[in-house]
Amino acid sequence: MACFFRRKIAAKLGRTLQAPEDVFIPVLSAVPVFKKQKSADFRLSINTLRDKGILPSSGDVQLQTENLASQLKQDNVVEQISVERGMINFTIHRKLLVQKMLEPFEKQEDVKFGLNSELLNQLKKGTTLVEYSSPNIAKKFHAGHLRSTIIGNFIANLKQFLGNNVIRMNYLGDWGMQFGLLGAGFGQFGCQEKLKQNPLQHLFEVYVQVNKEVEHNEDMKQAARDFFRQLEQHESQALSLWQQFRDITVQEYQHIYKRLGIHFDVYSGESEHQRQALEVVQQLQSQSLLKTSEKGTGVVDLSSEGDMSSVCTLLRSDGTSLYITRDLAAAAARKQQYQFDEMIYVTDKSQANHFQQLFQILLAMGHSWAQSCQHVPFGLVQGMKTRTGEVVFLEDVLDEARARMLNNMSQTKTTKEMDDPEHTAEKVGISALIIQDFKGPLQSDYKFDWDRMLQAQGDTGVFLQYTHARLRSLIRMNCQIDAAAFDASLLPEQTSIVILQHLLRYDEVLYQSALDLQPKHLVNFLLKLCHLSAKAHRELPVKGSPHDVAQARLRLFGASCSVLASGMTILGITPVEKM
Repeated sequence: MACFFRRKIAAKLGRTLQAPEDVFIPVLSAVPVFKKQKSADFRLSINTLRDKGILPSSGDVQLQTENLASQLKQDNVVEQISVERGMINFTIHRKLLVQKMLEPFEKQEDVKFGLNSELLNQLKKGTTLVEYSSPNIAKKFHAGHLRSTIIGNFIANLKQFLGNNVIRMNYLGDWGMQFGLLGAGFGQFGCQEKLKQNPLQHLFEVYVQVNKEVEHNEDMKQAARDFFRQLEQHESQALSLWQQFRDITVQEYQHIYKRLGIHFDVYSGESEHQRQALEVVQQLQSQSLLKTSEKGTGVVDLSSEGDMSSVCTLLRSDGTSLYITRDLAAAAARKQQYQFDEMIYVTDKSQANHFQQLFQILLAMGHSWAQSCQHVPFGLVQGMKTRTGEVVFLEDVLDEARARMLNNMSQTKTTKEMDDPEHTAEKVGISALIIQDFKGPLQSDYKFDWDRMLQAQGDTGVFLQYTHARLRSLIRMNCQIDAAAFDASLLPEQTSIVILQHLLRYDEVLYQSALDLQPKHLVNFLLKLCHLSAKAHRELPVKGSPHDVAQARLRLFGASCSVLASGMTILGITPVEKM
């Protein structure tokens, strides 16, 4: 309920400075907490008020700070006002802080905690289309697609949690010259019987074989070109084989997505936009944007001087379309069909130039909505290996995470008896993968480390799950205690207060995450909450405490548990009940 306190302090500032209180809402921030020192609850930067023109931009900042602070009086909400370098700090009456922060958790869980916030109300709401994962069909799910899949899922979850209508789209790489190669290769090396037994493995083997063959066989190269041309001309035999490859692949991928707890509203693909791509070409020609290069390819001039120093190729010399041509058609078709307010593409950073060109061409064509399109780039994962060596497929990574986690759990004395340890190990292993991936800036490359990732202590997905499971266990074991009614004066300890101060920051963390679409803010917030909750669990026992004290402590632990579960769900992590 940070919004309650923010509003009260903003009203006080508004009266003092003769300004609308709404201007102070976004500049009042909750103070980050530290385990070993007491701190205020909210702070206000005087420089921010100067930048906004609320205070004069000239003059001594510290004098302005002290002058404003002296005009602000304590009341029944704020018990202390203090000053430090260019900052005014506000401390809330402790009993009121406890009462208001734990109020939403009367029924133990409040999945919408933090949403009733003026900060979040500033965010634009509408329809968000997120394109993510987007593997190539006829190939096993490569581990390299893990980042796009889990990052895109986080963005879709966050947008949905904040009240947007979200369309989750998987835009499959199901068209292009590689299918010319695969089609021609299957004619020579393929076997329908093997395709039934182990479909993606067999297609992978065919693809490797045909790629070796085309290095020295011109006839095979021509056969591949011919097959792709047959596809583009919708010849039935080529199209039937391609459809078989596509159906097999989607079925296999859905098994992986189910393990990850991920779903899509739409399975789209480049193939759907092949004919529309030709319409885009015609439109570009009619607008005099498409030119023919010396090599006979169709290009759009993107240079600022119009001197062809920077061009984007849209057509091969034989007239067949390219990936970006189909992307232009797909973007226009999506806008027409879904009327989205924003569209977000999640791919690795090597495609940054592709999306820059895509948005530039859309704008040149007169599509002003391209300004609401965004590319979220991410770096590479280095050193992702299984025990058998270099990893290729995501399923291998998920299997190994589960096996390693199951082994770790079997050796831990604190592990609880559970109905399905393999299922728990799977969920915790996936949590570990996600947290390792999300801890830093998305654009950074990072080194994959099995041992560090699966540690039960430290800032890991395992610690996150363990803390949540421990709190759930505490609540279950004390289910006879009714925490709906509690006395706020019975949580005076700094160990309790620091958790509530940390929860004051939750809406700010969601707000920052929505602005830059980086999961690290939420990850770091949840891990800090875990450390604070673990300390409270040690120092504030429920068992053996007087009934009214136990009630209050249980309410506090219920709040921590609820926010952990809510935040984990946004990250794409399924909270486990026992560990």
